[in-house]
Amino acid sequence: MPWFDLPEAELRTYRTDTVEPDGLDAWWAARLGEAQSAARETTLTRYKPEVYGDTEVYDVEFSGARGDRVRAWYLRPAGAGDGPHPVLVTYIGYGGGRSLPLDHLVWPGVGIATLVMDTRGQGGRWSVGATPDGEGTSSERSEVMTRGIASPETYYYTRLYVDAARAVEVAKGLPGADPSRIGVTGGSQGGALSLAAAALKPADVRVCAADVPFLCDIQRGITLTAATPYREVADFLAVNAALVDAARNTLRYVDNALLASRITADTYVSVGLMDEICPPSTVFAAYNAVGAPKQIEVNPFGVHQHSRVHDEVKVAFVRERLLAGR
Repeated sequence: MPWFDLPEAELRTYRTDTVEPDGLDAWWAARLGEAQSAARETTLTRYKPEVYGDTEVYDVEFSGARGDRVRAWYLRPAGAGDGPHPVLVTYIGYGGGRSLPLDHLVWPGVGIATLVMDTRGQGGRWSVGATPDGEGTSSERSEVMTRGIASPETYYYTRLYVDAARAVEVAKGLPGADPSRIGVTGGSQGGALSLAAAALKPADVRVCAADVPFLCDIQRGITLTAATPYREVADFLAVNAALVDAARNTLRYVDNALLASRITADTYVSVGLMDEICPPSTVFAAYNAVGAPKQIEVNPFGVHQHSRVHDEVKVAFVRERLLAGR
């Protein structure tokens, strides 16, 4: 794939031209308040100590949007004792679920506990999930970009962002957790959820590490690339032309290029300049909106994945900020 987006010099200053909805902060506060009012007690069940040994693993259920139960894994570093220790909330890419704890041993391996949030109504494409999108459903091999898109109140990603913010709240109260050392991380959709959680819970998130984040400058994304998942929206609106205005309005409420200005956490972002799925200008639109201390790792020939070299940079970034002064 050639370079198809703006030159890097322009990317460094690019900002979205999407207009923020009036009352966006109050609107999100209402969504989070509704979820908090419907929340039930978080449960933890020890998972397969015969497999994971001194690395304690727990199967977690907590209340997300609408009070719906969301599954997660909680992995603590071997020998962590009673804490307090930092917790990094991990979010999953599009189509995937929380998978097995085996896939999430890196963070406890470097001394940081992790809460791995499952993704409601997904988990049927490349990693298994365990959380339905409401009662009477199950994890799915789903396309969710247009689910409920006629209204921000009914939109799928409104629910998922609330889940992500609630996961931060839950992480603060986990056994052994230090509520002053909470971080968020993920790639693609997981990167979007990291940015959203840091924006919606700025007082609680110390560090945000978002790789090739999705759902940034969405209006540009749905018209710039033919790759999925953004293509789901274009294909849907090609058939449902009467919903164009309503859908585009809904997307403003979950656009991280708008929400990112609320982030106060130290922020790490990675981007590939040949990424067709999350075009580089959309990523930079969110990154450039962050006013907190930040850094971006640019892979000039990167597609929709981060390099292993950048993984090490990210781990160092997170450890420096969550393990300092322990």
